[in-house]
Amino acid sequence: MTYANLARSALRSSLPVLLGLSLAMAAPTARAQGPAAGDSIDSIVMASTTSTEQSGLFGFLLPKLTAATGVQVKVVAVGTGQALDLARRGDADILLVHDPQTEQKFVDEGHGIQRREVMYNDFVIIGPKQDPAKIAGAKSTTEALGRIAAASAPFVSRGDKSGTHSAELRLWQAANVKPPASGSGWYEESGSGMGATLNIASAKGAYTMSDRGTWLNFKNRGGLAILMEGDPVLFNQYAVILTNPQKHPHVKQGAARKVAEWLISGDGQKTIADFKLNGEPLFFPNAGKQ
Repeated sequence: MTYANLARSALRSSLPVLLGLSLAMAAPTARAQGPAAGDSIDSIVMASTTSTEQSGLFGFLLPKLTAATGVQVKVVAVGTGQALDLARRGDADILLVHDPQTEQKFVDEGHGIQRREVMYNDFVIIGPKQDPAKIAGAKSTTEALGRIAAASAPFVSRGDKSGTHSAELRLWQAANVKPPASGSGWYEESGSGMGATLNIASAKGAYTMSDRGTWLNFKNRGGLAILMEGDPVLFNQYAVILTNPQKHPHVKQGAARKVAEWLISGDGQKTIADFKLNGEPLFFPNAGKQ
């Protein structure tokens, strides 16, 4: 299945509706307004994932966002779990993350407000081209993971409570596989971002799971290749969430709201769609299409 077909299939699939918003935003589809002449540039902290940074998205998107909104965004790129922890402490004004189940818990607990979907891509299973576990012929991701476990083929996990790591753990569970403790067998946790994890997999000739955007921008592929893709369970949704000002009155809610509004606006969505590598889109905007 091609990636374009995956995108269409994923949008048609009956994905669980995870949105249970605690507060409503006035005019959520309003177009972000650019800064007036003489306006000063405000600055906020966005906690986001390594995938959005290492794919190159922020380098392309942020200058356009600042020009449109007058808000300068300082990105802290960590795993989604760490990003949510930053916001829980009030150390981030806004989040752009990709772990819907954990995000919904974060909102339900009152730490965040106004979770809205922004864009998606997919996860892929990467492995050595020789494919010792023979996963390329598997009919599903869970079957592929079962083959890796049965062959005791080396697998490198991020192991960092990121959105990618959380999705991987759910897939192992669906495959009825409990990986061994890190370093005690075929399974190893890097405790690092996606780029570092791919580097380890490349050096060791191991399997791993990556978001497609980071993989496409990854240069040190060595003997690695995509061996499993196109399964709807590999769908990867990104959402924007504001830190709740009732929990942390010091957060810059107004500026963060401008950023969120721009990301889901027509201009923001077009900018995301325009971000490509060698002519291939890395993210697909889907604000308002839930």
